[in-house]
Amino acid sequence: MQPTKDQKLWMYENMLVSRFFEETIEKIYLEGKTPAFNMANGPIPGEMHLSNGQEPCAVGVCAHLKRSDIATSTHRPHHVAIAKGVDLNRMAAEIFGKKTGLSGGRGGHMHIFDADTNFSCSGIIAQGMGPAAGAALSRKMQNKDGVAVAFLGEGAVNQGAFHETLNLAAVWKLPVVFVVEDNAWGISVSKADSTAVPRNDVRAAAYGMPGFFVHDNDPIAIFDVAGEAIRRARAGEGPTLIEIDTYRLAGHFMGDAEGYRPKGEKDALFAKDPIPRLRDQLIKSGEMTEAEDRSIVARARKRVDEAIEFARMSDYPDPAEALEKVFA
Repeated sequence: MQPTKDQKLWMYENMLVSRFFEETIEKIYLEGKTPAFNMANGPIPGEMHLSNGQEPCAVGVCAHLKRSDIATSTHRPHHVAIAKGVDLNRMAAEIFGKKTGLSGGRGGHMHIFDADTNFSCSGIIAQGMGPAAGAALSRKMQNKDGVAVAFLGEGAVNQGAFHETLNLAAVWKLPVVFVVEDNAWGISVSKADSTAVPRNDVRAAAYGMPGFFVHDNDPIAIFDVAGEAIRRARAGEGPTLIEIDTYRLAGHFMGDAEGYRPKGEKDALFAKDPIPRLRDQLIKSGEMTEAEDRSIVARARKRVDEAIEFARMSDYPDPAEALEKVFA
């Protein structure tokens, strides 16, 4: 399944929005945290996990999803949220801890929740899988259309939740797709040192479902494979496991010195950055002109600038609201 020209341009623009958003967040995150790094300081306190480099995973899959479909993501969620259509202004405000945020500033960057687009994420490894399977089960029990997609990192495949969820999804033949974003590093531990198999798509056979592997972070190839997996789910043919060979161009979190990476690894990854690669493909194929590219880049930057301005100008919640909307 090949994307149309419009779908390719949509993917390219949303990859740009995600990259510009993360680059801007990175700069703001460091405000007040230098020269001595203290993650409690600045307008965005706490941890920050950037998804620069992993944008193809989000757009290649979410291009097939409807607003009513469900997507769950990880502690590195921004690219998926953007591709799923989460309001960028309210997401930025949530990251800043403002009352105009998606959860009134309570969730922050690792716990983004948007009922309007059926998107959620979790800071706990592999914990988006169960809710995705549960949402898929609810659709099936109610005879409603809809599929669920759970995004997870390659480190999550060694968690019990991964195996339990795949097993139940297969037993119940749920309309769910599991997407492993394999960036080769579980924090600072390499996949080769933590996982018994070189590719996690082979694990699908143990649960009687198809498994697919996508090489080299290619958004067009991801679109193709995801299209078949989501078609199967919509047709009632059960779950699919996909592993994508992707990479993160930043550290595990902001402040990560990345001393565990082999010398030259990051330079090699930047040399095959997926955004300029897709841009060059679109220009070469004649599906995008240089002028159209400039317009798309400007529009993406404008969206990000407006979202950040909205977040900065929004008010913080009243401290008295801290105990509202929580379980006693």
